[in-house]
Amino acid sequence: MTSVVRRFGLRGVAFLYLAAILLGPLALVFFRTFENGFGAAWDALSTPETINAFKLTLIITAIAVPLNTIFGIACALAIVRRRFPGKGIVNAFVDLPLALSPVVVGLSLFLLYGRDGWFGFLGDHGIQILFSLPAMVIATIFVSLPFVAREVVPTLREIGDEQEQAARTLGANSWQTFWRITLPAIRWAVIYGVILTTARCLGEYGAVAVVSGRLQGETETATLRFEERYESFDVAGAYAISIVLALIAVLVLVAMTVIRPKEETA
Repeated sequence: MTSVVRRFGLRGVAFLYLAAILLGPLALVFFRTFENGFGAAWDALSTPETINAFKLTLIITAIAVPLNTIFGIACALAIVRRRFPGKGIVNAFVDLPLALSPVVVGLSLFLLYGRDGWFGFLGDHGIQILFSLPAMVIATIFVSLPFVAREVVPTLREIGDEQEQAARTLGANSWQTFWRITLPAIRWAVIYGVILTTARCLGEYGAVAVVSGRLQGETETATLRFEERYESFDVAGAYAISIVLALIAVLVLVAMTVIRPKEETA
């Protein structure tokens, strides 16, 4: 009886905590968004500036996620499967974006690509980095860099390299071993890392805010558009944007939950 009480008591505490921290605020945002009807929210989302903000957010995400996926897998393989000088430093630097404030990241990029920065000469040759898409992509890539690597590293350590060695013994080259042995074994770690990276890219604010210039209709992402609408007292528009961002994240997680059992039973 005591164990049952403890078990359900812990579940109740966990549920109450999630309800207070996550579900409650999210439900309130849904309520505030649609309290004046669906039309007000749709009008806020259908403005050209808001559409462009979501389009730009998706473009940045579509660039950053594949690049960080490739980097994350390669970095994890190097950390776990290779020995080289400075390996510990590389392993530590992968976590650097998690320790740094995104605002500091944005400021660093601003100083790096600014007129007096190391790469300030690019502006003299007509290559615009700051206050444009390239700077926003670089900032987003930096802040979302660790997630794939940090999901894949422990999985690689857990599965070991026995199967990979066996494949090489049977004549498989490195590329064949990766595609037929390593990648299938780490696929779910990669997928989790991609999901986390996507969520981070969609919700990035601090670093992008510094390097974007916040030009309405040009360099304004969905999160920046949300802030602009909220500061302009367009509460309905701000809530509508936040709901779309939340729904995208929820849909990704639901798709992950639906697909995984089918994959595991295959």
